[in-house]
Amino acid sequence: MLRDILLIVGGLVLLSIGAEGLVRGASAIASRLGVSSFIIGLTIVGFGTSTPELAASVQAALKGADAIAVGNVIGSNIFNIAVILGLTALVCGIPVNVRAVRAEIGWMVAVAFTPLVALLAAGRITPLMGGALLAGLLIFTVRGYLVGRRKPNAPEADMEAEIAALAVPKGPGRWFDKTAASIVFVILGLVGLIGGAALLVDGAVGIARSLEMSELVIGLTIVAAGTSMPELATSLIAALRKKPELALGNVLGSNVFNALGILGAASLFSTQQVSRQSFLLDTPVMIGVSVLLAIMCATDRRISRPEGAMLLVIFLVYLGALLFWAPGYFAAE
Repeated sequence: MLRDILLIVGGLVLLSIGAEGLVRGASAIASRLGVSSFIIGLTIVGFGTSTPELAASVQAALKGADAIAVGNVIGSNIFNIAVILGLTALVCGIPVNVRAVRAEIGWMVAVAFTPLVALLAAGRITPLMGGALLAGLLIFTVRGYLVGRRKPNAPEADMEAEIAALAVPKGPGRWFDKTAASIVFVILGLVGLIGGAALLVDGAVGIARSLEMSELVIGLTIVAAGTSMPELATSLIAALRKKPELALGNVLGSNVFNALGILGAASLFSTQQVSRQSFLLDTPVMIGVSVLLAIMCATDRRISRPEGAMLLVIFLVYLGALLFWAPGYFAAE
């Protein structure tokens, strides 16, 4: 058990360091190649915080741990909305420009139904379906680029500041000014992600077996919460800096990437089996909190502190059901 806990902790540390290195290095390279800050923000920075989930789910798929791969996606999306936005709203109410994010909110709600596509293939998400999900992510990204290009008042200055904050730090000498430094960051980031994901999945499977818990529950809790730490850190920092609206954009982008990109990529490597619990409990909760978030954004034009508290209570109730009710009800699986 201790070994498995150490593997999980070590894996999460490597995932966090790897994601940071990858985003910093890739952002710097793109900037040096003349790629606009909007595109960098839309792709590298926007999806970068989801790379831990991607690495963990792909590793789980390669090792045949479908429940962890699928549970990680569903659990991360629930955690992002209920915990990350809930905590952010408690720190500082989140103002919502509905016209600016209407399409992204629609995408977030739509992708919450993604696990249900498995109903078309006897509870499985096949590589063909995975390819379709990745195609959906490409459409989402291209659409975001085209919309951003059409809006001359896009927050380019703010994006420039965000990219500057992610640039590879300069040190003594000229070496850090070269693209080679950024490439090293990318390589080390990828190594950290791959190694950290392997440790995290191994530790999670070990704990599941030691505690006689299902791999799905481990994926929905430990793995999902652990790999969502970059989003949590980013959102809380944004709230403390009085820019809580950045937290909403971070969560919307991450949820779309998780459902389309991560589940799609995992399915390409191995057909993903979606369990009965995922169909009857976890996916409905993901759909529910997504719809609730959309309603909150559309009605009050902000996510207030009481609404943030409501989201956290919903998560605690779901967590209680996951740990104390679901194991007995779905024990036959």
